[in-house]
Amino acid sequence: MADQTNSTEMLTPAGIPQPRQFPTKGEPVIHQVNWVGLKTLYMKEVRRFFKVQTQTIWAPAITTFLFLVIFTVALGRGGREILGVNFATFVAPGLIVMGMMQNAFANASFSFLSGKIQGTIIDFLMPPLSEGELMLAMVAAAVTRAFLVGLALCGAMMLWPGVDLSVAHPWAVAWFGLMGSVFLALLGFMSSIWAEKFDHNAAVTNFVIAPLSLLSGTFYVIDNLAPAFQAVSRVNPFFYVISGFRFGFLGQSDIGDTNMAVLHSAIGIGIVNAVLAFVVYRVLRSGWKLKG
Repeated sequence: MADQTNSTEMLTPAGIPQPRQFPTKGEPVIHQVNWVGLKTLYMKEVRRFFKVQTQTIWAPAITTFLFLVIFTVALGRGGREILGVNFATFVAPGLIVMGMMQNAFANASFSFLSGKIQGTIIDFLMPPLSEGELMLAMVAAAVTRAFLVGLALCGAMMLWPGVDLSVAHPWAVAWFGLMGSVFLALLGFMSSIWAEKFDHNAAVTNFVIAPLSLLSGTFYVIDNLAPAFQAVSRVNPFFYVISGFRFGFLGQSDIGDTNMAVLHSAIGIGIVNAVLAFVVYRVLRSGWKLKG
């Protein structure tokens, strides 16, 4: 109709149509956090792994639970105590957080890498999300999967005879569980940026993640090791996460003789995660192996 102005025009107070002012090319329209986009990507990632929950949640929980069954049966259910509790109670917290960390790594490393291989990486890079928002959504989804696996493991292990999962320090359970999951999620995200095929990612899992998690005091206290191997264990971040998480349940740890040593470890793993997050952010922002 003649009395309708063009959609690209605006009316001044005097009723004179003026061209609509669009933002200058390259000038951001979203000046703060894009919460809608962040939530959308997070929900997309959660729904992705939840659609195959048998594979992503229950199967890892059962596989990790079998470690508890095999070791407790092999060593005998009674008579063997570590840190003042039976072996099953000692090893259960370490297995729970180990399962959480490994699945956080698996989730963060798969989605981004599959996008690179299938040519759909543009779906992650094109939306109006900053590098920090992209990283936050991916890490949050990986942590969500880790906590679901942890809950499934807790439920299974509470049914096993001799396991006592009474919590002595809730803050330690929450903090080390969260920090351990974030640590492996960031490593997984970094691995997916670096890897060019699934074999590369599997190599990191088999030759780095699995050995560091299994040889970090999950099944033993490091005081039983030779001094040289104790020193090696104490430079392994997995050791502090697993021992700190176990401290939350048992109230005891092989990190040090005092609770202050556990607190220092909690602060240390937080600093490590902050540094790692900054490195991943800078790599993501540089477009290395993503925008070539």
